[in-house]
Amino acid sequence: MFDNLQDRLDGIFKKLRRQAKLNENNVKDALREVRLALLEADVNYKVVKDFIEQVNQRAVGTEVLRSLTPGQQMIKIVHEELIALMGSSHQRLNFGSQPPTVIMMVGLQGSGKTTTCGKLAHSLITDRKRPIMVAADVYRPAADEQLRTIGRSLNVEVFSPGTHLSPVIISQKALNHAQMHGFDPVILDTAGRLHVDEQLMEELVQIKKMVTPTEILFVADAMTGQDAVNVAQKFDELLDLSGIILTKMDGDARGGAALSIRAVTGKPIKFIGVGEKFDLLEPFHPDRMASRILGMGDVLTLIEKAETAIDKEKAQELARKIKKQEFSLKDFQDQLRQIKKMGPLDQIFNMIPGMSKMNVGKELEDSEGELKKIDAIINSMTMRERESIDIINLSRKKRIARGSATSVQEVNRLLKQFVQMRKMMKRFTSGNKPMNLGMFR
Repeated sequence: MFDNLQDRLDGIFKKLRRQAKLNENNVKDALREVRLALLEADVNYKVVKDFIEQVNQRAVGTEVLRSLTPGQQMIKIVHEELIALMGSSHQRLNFGSQPPTVIMMVGLQGSGKTTTCGKLAHSLITDRKRPIMVAADVYRPAADEQLRTIGRSLNVEVFSPGTHLSPVIISQKALNHAQMHGFDPVILDTAGRLHVDEQLMEELVQIKKMVTPTEILFVADAMTGQDAVNVAQKFDELLDLSGIILTKMDGDARGGAALSIRAVTGKPIKFIGVGEKFDLLEPFHPDRMASRILGMGDVLTLIEKAETAIDKEKAQELARKIKKQEFSLKDFQDQLRQIKKMGPLDQIFNMIPGMSKMNVGKELEDSEGELKKIDAIINSMTMRERESIDIINLSRKKRIARGSATSVQEVNRLLKQFVQMRKMMKRFTSGNKPMNLGMFR
């Protein structure tokens, strides 16, 4: 997401950086290009107009025109205004003073609302909460079964008394059940709407009156751009939303919803969905998103992902093994799997400052495939082979190749690369040159 916008802005700012001095005319020309880039990204017209006026007001003052580095100052202003546009700071979920907290999920059909309920439950479990999900959608076929399947995969209880009851009654019974059994929070998966339907919207109003939710989160598909913003506005007028979750932010959407929805509704984006897996729901940080849009990376999110994915005890054990030169293929496989837990390689890559400007899409695709192949080869080995590669003769290599759907040459290449890596680790622990794991790309 934001790739096209990022490329356009990068080109505009490169021109500005080449100029020793800026004047009102070239600032005006640059802002005209920024305006077009934002409109092409499907950002709301009024939001773009206000944004450009705000940047222009700051840019034509002494802050930029008399600066020693005018191009950098211009980027700084755009960065700060993007942060302000998207909400200035991260907004956490609110929890009521009296448990259980009720989180009501609303939105149109197809926005990924039911899956997002599961992602939110997973996130809350990580924060040591005890959530319960409620199947309050009695209209979409098998909606309750979908939620129960998600609940089983996450080991989260799902309250689903059946589609014969009204969503209002189901929500009330779920709240009573949560109070009796100590669940907190209660996540209500309400029925998605194909459009803003008066009868079904009134039902949401009745649910709100019955259970008094602390949070009413509008789940919007980021791929729908301005439509998501318009619908969010209508939901907000009726329900007074407390926040927004944008899904499918890993897709090729232009980004207009993310840049417009906060300014239009006045309600904060609290989470973004960046993949299909349940652990790919990220808290939304406006400053980090602005940095990504401008190609500055997102080191803080990268660190947080690493801290979540990498087991500290395993890391310490790995350090011990490397020092004693006991690092095996099994250890190597464990490290690859921990890296994969952090998310798709392209997302991780784009969080590293400057890397998003490098055209490495094909290389990353190749790297993903290579990691899967390495995993399959190691899986086809016996435990003894993984611990001691010296015993792997030609006969064993043929068996491993058959088991992993690869060739003997590919098995040989992995073993050769692994031997080279161990030699480099030996030098590294001896205080010589650092390791270069790029050979496995």
